[in-house]
Order: sequence, then structure tokens, then C-alpha cells
Amino acid sequence: MTGLEVGDILEDRYRIDRAIARGGTSTVYRCIDLRLGRAVAAKVMDERYADDPVFLQRFKREARAMARLQHPNLVAVHDFSADGEPIYLIMELITGGTLRELLAERGPMPAHGAVAVMHSLLTGLQEVHEAGFVHRDIKPDNVLITANHRIKLGDFGLVRSSNAHQLTSGQIVGTVSYLSPEQVTGEAITPASDVYSAGIVLYELLTGTVPFRGDTPLLHATARLQGVVSPPSARATYEVPTLVDALVATATARDPHERFSDAGEFLAAVDDVARELSFPPFTVPVPKNSAAARTAAAPTSFSVSGNTGIFDATTNIPAPTKPPAVGPHEPESLSPSPDLTRDFSQRAPLGFETRLDMPQAPAAIPPALPPATPVPNVPVASPERVSPRPVGSASTALATEEEPPERPLSNRGPLALLAFFIVVALGAGAVAIGAWWFGSGSYGEIPVLWRLY
Repeated sequence: MTGLEVGDILEDRYRIDRAIARGGTSTVYRCIDLRLGRAVAAKVMDERYADDPVFLQRFKREARAMARLQHPNLVAVHDFSADGEPIYLIMELITGGTLRELLAERGPMPAHGAVAVMHSLLTGLQEVHEAGFVHRDIKPDNVLITANHRIKLGDFGLVRSSNAHQLTSGQIVGTVSYLSPEQVTGEAITPASDVYSAGIVLYELLTGTVPFRGDTPLLHATARLQGVVSPPSARATYEVPTLVDALVATATARDPHERFSDAGEFLAAVDDVARELSFPPFTVPVPKNSAAARTAAAPTSFSVSGNTGIFDATTNIPAPTKPPAVGPHEPESLSPSPDLTRDFSQRAPLGFETRLDMPQAPAAIPPALPPATPVPNVPVASPERVSPRPVGSASTALATEEEPPERPLSNRGPLALLAFFIVVALGAGAVAIGAWWFGSGSYGEIPVLWRLY
């Protein structure tokens, strides 16, 4: 056993939330990444194998291989730790199920469905082979189905480099029903070995069973050394076209040189058959009674105790202090009004999604008015002349109504002005008469002066 319990935290980051599945050497848990606030899967090695150099090396090799492989049809790895106990691998969480669980629920598939599954499986396996690896454990248990019907290849615990030297340990490594003949005999393991295992998977998808049996694991494993895989059409419930029988026969040939050389060649043949037979599109069903589905049905708890660094899914927003009174010429405060503050802690859990409903923004602040023109210091007729401008939706300022221009001040009435004009006229007439009298009327005849000779 791993010794982990729900609530334990791995390296101050991954909190154990629920166990998903247990195997012979490891346990897979649903965990919460406290740093990023997301659900992930943690594959934790059993503490009994933590000191075993063979298992530890396999675990490290799996992590490094998965970290190098990035493909939509491969399970993604996020983190790995082998510095202390427990030793674990953090992967993406698959909430659908496995191909094994789908076969247990629904039985064998029609030919077009089986070929569609193989297309996705071989697409991911092609990425593995092109990266220079051999998976060595292709089987329905390691083919995962996501909640959105995507096929992903996982569990790289037995992955090896295709250029690595074969070790003769006297043990057969792999799952007995899907072993290639060279894995049984201890010969060199190549990508063609994965092709053989994938061919057995295709056979099982079509028939619901594997081609070989044995009373013991050893007899079961060695049965493929003497016999050949029978055509799936002989045992299938659905009709299996001859071209599909030929796919299985080529992929499961005993001699590796007679098989498809790698997943890419097998994939090309599968696509050719699908086109030749005009197979319709097929959506892979998601198993309903899978371990992943049962785990996903239980709500993920993001709440934690203590300071772990995770941001809470819900938050209490403190009520703002009451803003000061706004004067007639002052803009409103930016602080939201108290009625916009809510207690979000009473909301239902948000699941994987961590979001916070934000209050609506306060009303826009009215634009500032232009500076007022100075008013001349003149007497005002009455205070009623000053009145506020009608208040609009964007302004509360006061303004002074425009005064009409004043007439010039005068101390003369109309009669005085008329008398003034008469006096002026009389004066002007007197001046004219005087000028005429003295200028022309006062001269008389000049007496004739006698000359004195």
C-alpha cells in the first residue's frame, strides 16, 4: 500500500482527493493541484517497491518518456518526483474510462467502430514510435476514453527505447494475452512488437475475446509460438469484411518482418481499408460504469485547511465604508454602493471552475464643466434673476442667467433737453445776427474827401 489517505498533500502542492484505481505496483488518485486549482491524476508507486531499483528505473523512464511525448492521443504528464517517498507521477485526469470497461459494458464492436478506435490508438502510438520508443504494454486497459469521446494511450510503465539492448532477466514482461512472440522468447523488441499487441486489441474489439488461451500464464504465453491468430470473422457476432480480417492477420504474424513495421504503417493500412469499404464516421461511446466515471460523479472538493496556497473557489467581499457626502460641485466617489456587496460564501460549489462574480461598476462620473467666464461687477436688479440651470442626467452644477446690456445713465429729462436745444438755437441766431450787423450793417457811406491841391 502507498500509505496515503484522503487529505494528504504531496510536496505541499497536490492534495489527495479520492482513489481512482489500484494496480499491482501503484495506485492512481484524483488530486487537486493547489497551485493551479485544477484536478489532476497522481500515479503513486507502492512503498513496497520504492527501494527496488528495477521498478524505480521503470517509473523514471515512464515519466521521462511521457514528458517528451505531446499528442492529443496520448495522456499528458505534468510533474514527477522520485527524490523521496512517495514516488509519484502527475498526469492529466481522464474522466471517461478505459477501452476494457467499454468492452465489458457493451461487448464487441461492429467493424467500422473497431477500425475507428484503431485509427485513434495507432495515431498516438505512431508518435511513440517516431520518438524512438516501444510501449511494450498495448492492451484495452491502457487505452483511455475521455469524457468528450477522445482515445488516449496511457501507462508507459514498460516503455523502452527502440535502440536499447535487450536484457535477459528470465522474466516475461508484459500482459500475457497481448505479448508478441519475441517478448515471450526474449528476442529483440521493436515497434513491430507493439504492432502485434495492437493487432490483438483489434481482434478483441471485433470478437470480444483474445485469440489464445492457456491453463497457466506460461502456456497462455507460449500458445502464440505454435499457432496463428484465427480470422476474427470466424468468431465475431457482427459481420467482419475480408479486408479487416487481412488487417488482423498481417498485424499478428509470428514473424516480425511479415507484420507492419510500425504504427505508422499499420495506421495507413487501416485508413486504406476504411476508405475502400466506405466506413461511416463513428463516435466512441464513453463507458458509464467506469471507475473514472464513478470518481467523477463525486464532487471535487477544493476547500482546504491551513495556508496551502490554493485560491478559494468562493470569497467574502468586505462591505465598503460609507463614502463621504458629495457636494454640489464634487464628483461622486468611485466606491461601490453598499447594496452591491454580496456574501459569495453561500453559493453552491462551482466544481472545477473557479470564478468570482464581480459587482457591477458604479455609474460613470460626469465630465468636468469648463471654467466659468468672469462676471463683471455690475449691480444686479434683483436676486430672482439668479436661478439654477435645469438639472440634467450628467450635471448638477449651478449657473447664472445672462443679463441684458444696461442703458447708459443720464440726468436730463425730455423737457430739459428741448429747452436746451431752444437756447442753443437762440444763441446761434443771436451770434449770426450780431455777425451780420457788425460785419455789414454798421458800415455807412464813406464821405468824399476833397482834395487839396
